[in-house]
Amino acid sequence: MPETEKIVISFDLDYTLINNRKGIINSFNYALRRFNLPKVDKSIIEKMIGIPLNDMFAKFTQLEPSKLSITFREYYSAKGIYQSKLLTGVKNKLKELKLQNFTLGVITSKKQSIAVKITEYLKIDEYFDYILGETETIRSKLDPNLIKILSEKYPKSKILIIGDHPKDALLANNLDCPFIGVLTGFHTANQLKEARNSEKQTLIIKNVKSITVDMIYSLL
Repeated sequence: MPETEKIVISFDLDYTLINNRKGIINSFNYALRRFNLPKVDKSIIEKMIGIPLNDMFAKFTQLEPSKLSITFREYYSAKGIYQSKLLTGVKNKLKELKLQNFTLGVITSKKQSIAVKITEYLKIDEYFDYILGETETIRSKLDPNLIKILSEKYPKSKILIIGDHPKDALLANNLDCPFIGVLTGFHTANQLKEARNSEKQTLIIKNVKSITVDMIYSLL
């Protein structure tokens, strides 16, 4: 591999690196309660984690979803962030990959500022060269602006996407790069594979802890 060519490994956040189930459920129902809407069962909320907040709220009300999203983030920023925890083995794996000189980053559906706070709280921010999430110019993981930013930032790099959600697989499709799906979320191996357009560049594994350096090179 040429010396100028880096390997960039980009992780999803929720249910790939962290378990923030409690914080998200509490924040979601807090927003509903503030607008006098019925509480939603935690199992239903869990299955939606990974899609944009506005889309989540639109499933339960005709109210402008952005209003509920703002209320969600008020609670989440104050309390929900601190209800998150790392999945087993994640910190050690990030450290291992960083020592192998891989460039590590995060691409998430969360607000970028909130994602930064979470990585700082969980003390994993030092491992990441970038954290990309929702901003005024990036509306989702599949936003062309996000893809443009990543491509321009690492023009001579090989990129690998790791995540638990079909949208992570679709992001890998859009970047025309390999994908490692992890089964620590609420989606099956078949659902992750169905979102892909390249079986040769796809691996489905149990969790981030299971990733090996040989596995990464086998996809590139």
